[in-house]
Amino acid sequence: MTKIELTNGVYWVGVVDWNLRDFHGYTTPRGGTYNAYLIVDDKIALVDTVKHGFAGEMIERIKEIIDPSKIDYIVSNHVEMDHSGSLPEIMKIATNAQVIATEKGKEGLLRHYRTNWNFRTVKTGDELTLGKKTLFFITAPMLHWPDSMFTYLKEDKILLSNDGFGQHLASSFRFDEDLCSLLGYECDTVMDEAAKYYANILMPFAGIILKKIEELQKLGIEIKMVAPSHGMIWTNPGKIIDAYLKWAQGISKQKVLVIYDTMWNSTETMANEILRGVADSGVEAALFHLRKNEWSEIVKEVLEAKAVIIGSPTLNNGMFPTVGGFLTYLMGLRPKNKLWATFGSYGWAGGAVKAVNEKLKSAGFEPVESLEVNFRPDEQDLAKCYALGQKIASMVKANETV
Repeated sequence: MTKIELTNGVYWVGVVDWNLRDFHGYTTPRGGTYNAYLIVDDKIALVDTVKHGFAGEMIERIKEIIDPSKIDYIVSNHVEMDHSGSLPEIMKIATNAQVIATEKGKEGLLRHYRTNWNFRTVKTGDELTLGKKTLFFITAPMLHWPDSMFTYLKEDKILLSNDGFGQHLASSFRFDEDLCSLLGYECDTVMDEAAKYYANILMPFAGIILKKIEELQKLGIEIKMVAPSHGMIWTNPGKIIDAYLKWAQGISKQKVLVIYDTMWNSTETMANEILRGVADSGVEAALFHLRKNEWSEIVKEVLEAKAVIIGSPTLNNGMFPTVGGFLTYLMGLRPKNKLWATFGSYGWAGGAVKAVNEKLKSAGFEPVESLEVNFRPDEQDLAKCYALGQKIASMVKANETV
């Protein structure tokens, strides 16, 4: 195997999961990685492990560099099993290694693995000297579990950020600057996947993210490289940190999403006319049918859109099941600073639009406009749909927020 070195004495020893297609219910069409990092000094530290089933590959990578039985410390930045799943296997080899974790991390590892490893708990500001290199620990509770933390290599200025700043993306490359999916074209595959990752996993914790970045700045931590536990390693850390600041602040662009499902095409007809009203007003618009698009991809679009218009047909006096399911998923992610509007159609009795509005209001979002049509929309109904699109577009242009 070719050794992959981040800097002198710091190695990537993770694995690429080319066949990963689903993670926590969100789709991963580009696969994923589980990144682990080996730091070789007077003392040897392994920061994080890999998902269960991939331990052998990680151990073989370590063997190319050192005898894994000589590992002195295993840092567990996060209990979740895609990071700690191979910890039991490496501990069978590195029998004298001490496991470094937060107090919550220790509790979680003990609870999950029911073992008697030699633990050392750390908190923000604690350090571990390996020789010439020093590990500096920063607790990061709820990014995205209570046990989470970052490990910072002081001398090399590398932030091992675990789930922060990651992406689900398989590649033979390890560094963001090397990857482009379209030869000869400007593209940003890594940032696209980073946005999807943030939107589907970290968006609910926007306030905590802002405070954590501020804390890093106050600690005077200079970052030359960000090495997350998933995806590419950032050699230009300012790019992803700036993106996180923008996303966490809820900064969005002039874009409107029309998200809907339909039974007999009445709601779809309305959706298309609303979309036309937005587009004719000179505002970017996108249309998403909930049974023809992956929800995690739609959520990525929600991240940077200013307005979201939700449409549903009525079924049993309520909203269509896919609309209800999507809203439950989306509301749990707590998107910030969005304009909301609703629309729908019904046959013998209404109820969908009311149900969607109630769902939004229960999450703290107040729809600025609603429209409901009986059976197929006629010319007057379509004019109202077009006007709704124009109204939302004008509000987006005015940068109005709720």
